[in-house]
Amino acid sequence: MAGTTATTPMDIDAAAPPPPLEASAKGKAPISAYPGGRAAPWVEKYRPQCLADVAAHRDIVDTIDKLTNENRLPHLLLYGPPGTGKTSTILAVARKLYGSQYGNMILELNASDERGIDVVRQQIQDFASARSLSFGARPSVKMVLLDEADAMTKDAQFALRRVIEKHTRSTRFALICNHVNKIIPALQSRCTRFRFAPLDGTHVRERLQHIIKSEGLDVNDGGLTALVRLSNGDMRKALNILQVIYDTKHCISFLTVCLLP
Repeated sequence: MAGTTATTPMDIDAAAPPPPLEASAKGKAPISAYPGGRAAPWVEKYRPQCLADVAAHRDIVDTIDKLTNENRLPHLLLYGPPGTGKTSTILAVARKLYGSQYGNMILELNASDERGIDVVRQQIQDFASARSLSFGARPSVKMVLLDEADAMTKDAQFALRRVIEKHTRSTRFALICNHVNKIIPALQSRCTRFRFAPLDGTHVRERLQHIIKSEGLDVNDGGLTALVRLSNGDMRKALNILQVIYDTKHCISFLTVCLLP
């Protein structure tokens, strides 16, 4: 975790009840949006909906929660390997801040979006400069979430720096990336940085046990141990493997035979 930058206090309306999953990026679509009415991937189905549900990295989560409660949330830069809770954490923050107004108050862009300078100058600039759609007594600060920010071109990052400087009073920016060294220093210095390390095997195992129980699966201890080992601290990878095995009707105990020494 690196140093913080000074930001103006956030004007947050009283929290409304959290909305159902509606975010669009990185597979965060409502269940009904999947073709043929099939269920959402387990990665999305079991994504934490609030900060209390984020089991790992409690020091980071508690710090961000405290800043949110005090209306002092700065621009954020969350970095680290895939599947470690970066996106889940910031989405939980957004749900806490905006409640039922979530869809109006956050702009979420991911790896499937263009990351050139035109996106910054048009889509991000337009959102940041637009008047808040909050219906409270005071306008709330909006949020721009840039997932896979390390894929942005250098020109786009410099343009983003200028947008951040211009709209700090009305908009908070949350950048998520795997490789922080690909983010220009001018952006890094304007954000509070948090590093998300690979998840501890205990946290992966506990989460998998919860999902296995919820889905009514029959998984032996050997198979569960193999899944934890295969994940290498990547919860998304562990869930994807588990669901693939379940969907293809294979017995998960084969992992013990094929993958363990």
